Amino acid sequence: MTKTLSFAVVHFGVAFAVGWLLTGSVVIGSLLALVEPAVNTVAFHLHEKVWKRIEARRAAGGATRGAPAGQPAAMRASPSAA
Repeated sequence: MTKTLSFAVVHFGVAFAVGWLLTGSVVIGSLLALVEPAVNTVAFHLHEKVWKRIEARRAAGGATRGAPAGQPAAMRASPSAA
């Protein structure tokens, strides 16, 4: 939890600094520091939902891009082995 809180402080600080440096306004910097992380949190949640659907489809189909059709996932050669 400490690492999460530490990252949140850094995130808010960066958002404030960028807004303040770009506009010269402490108010806009403060608003960005509050709004940007909130929007980013929603975007992350939606990204995770989409990513889980992609992973579920891959697991159900058993195929990945570029792999020979019909070959079990465990039998596919890894890129480093080729």
